[in-house]
Amino acid sequence: MRDMFEAAELGQSISRKAYRTQEEVLRVALLTVQYELREADFPVVLLLSGTDRLGCTEVASILHEWMDPRYLEANVYEHPREEEKERPRFWRYWRTLPAKGRIGLFLREWTFRAIVERVAGDIDEMALDDRLRHIVNFEKALIDDGALVVKLWLHMPEKELEKRIDRARKNPGRAWRVTGADRDMCKHYRDVQQVAAKVLRRTGRGTNVWNIIDSTDARYRDVTTAQILIQALTKRLAVPAPRRPRKGHRTQEAHPITVLDRIDLSQALDKESYERQLEEHWGRLSRLNEKAHRRGLSTVMAFEGWDAAGKGGLIRRLTRAMDAAHFRVIPIAAPTDEELSHHYLWRFWRHLPRAGHVAIFDRSWYGRVLVERVEGLTTEAAWTRAYGEITDFEEQLVQHGSLVLKFWVHISPETQLSRFKAREKVSFKKYKVTSEDYRNRERWNDYGIAADEMIPRTSAHHAPWHLIAGDDKRWARVQVLKTVCQAMAKALK
Repeated sequence: MRDMFEAAELGQSISRKAYRTQEEVLRVALLTVQYELREADFPVVLLLSGTDRLGCTEVASILHEWMDPRYLEANVYEHPREEEKERPRFWRYWRTLPAKGRIGLFLREWTFRAIVERVAGDIDEMALDDRLRHIVNFEKALIDDGALVVKLWLHMPEKELEKRIDRARKNPGRAWRVTGADRDMCKHYRDVQQVAAKVLRRTGRGTNVWNIIDSTDARYRDVTTAQILIQALTKRLAVPAPRRPRKGHRTQEAHPITVLDRIDLSQALDKESYERQLEEHWGRLSRLNEKAHRRGLSTVMAFEGWDAAGKGGLIRRLTRAMDAAHFRVIPIAAPTDEELSHHYLWRFWRHLPRAGHVAIFDRSWYGRVLVERVEGLTTEAAWTRAYGEITDFEEQLVQHGSLVLKFWVHISPETQLSRFKAREKVSFKKYKVTSEDYRNRERWNDYGIAADEMIPRTSAHHAPWHLIAGDDKRWARVQVLKTVCQAMAKALK
């Protein structure tokens, strides 16, 4: 990999006259592909990194000058702010991803942060390897979802970098642009190169390669950057749009035996036991929730299950024992146009709680492998790879220190129908029952098969599924409260 950096040190340059000639051509080409991109069904994630920080900033400015800045958004990541520290590392990257048809420019991004932290000794080799695994998974998820990822590394030889920083510091009009990060880069240049070699090798495989550009000559750097972006976009725009997924196949065969069928739905509580245990667990949860807030333990809960399984009632019993300032319930319905223009996990990353807070998802990211799978709203390839993406997502939450609790509330078809009928007779519950609910009953087998595959494939030691018998609402509510209290108590030890 050291040879790769040396290969970029060829001293290539472009004369001022040649640059002016090429500039007009490049600007037209960039605007052309940018406007074609606006009508396309994918975003562009442009990583701009390297040892030449000043060069990265200048390239970003050039791109904003040569392109339409309304559809190009630059994101610069320095040391994490407090709200970023309180969430998993990749939260700040997910929330700034570009929508389809737009270009997101990322400076000092996830790759460069890993290099800087390793050189500074903030992470060891094992932690770096783990970080690189998440980076690879992150970028793969974006690419698999259709995003075009273009990665540029601006390389400048050590002596040239020192000269440039020195000239900038002596120039009254540019001295302010030199930061401590630039001085640190010169001081630790060789260490940075050594770590960067490993990082670029691990994160630049297959078609997701790093383009290493000699940044010594600014004109050559700018022209090469524009050419790479034009070539990548032109090639991607020539690929036909993916076909729409077919509607989900309806299973005609008899109901298969699934993991859900092993749940004992006869479990129940009498009213007296229910009220006694409810008060007991409410008191315990209230104390644990306050302790979690003081200690900065964040909790993410996901509720899945059949229509009319009682998820809303379960959530209300949980929140009754919590301080309203410390939790948020996020109901998940069909995605909005804005959400559809991003990776499906984007809307869930955005809602992750701060330290000491609780996020309760009524329906969750598992919609990709449940309703979207069954109803044919996404392709088989998309929901199949979602198992790995979801597992990586939850692993990052746990590694950050969050408590992840996942509940599947199970009821029988007979109980569901009974509750539908009962809701239709109550004026303030009629809205809960729609023709869609009855239609979904016809897909009971299909949803059961999907859940049967989902639960074992996404139930890990750090984020297991809790299967709740829900035919008796009292039993279900107490079991959820008990599970949450036990998990929080364990996490707070």
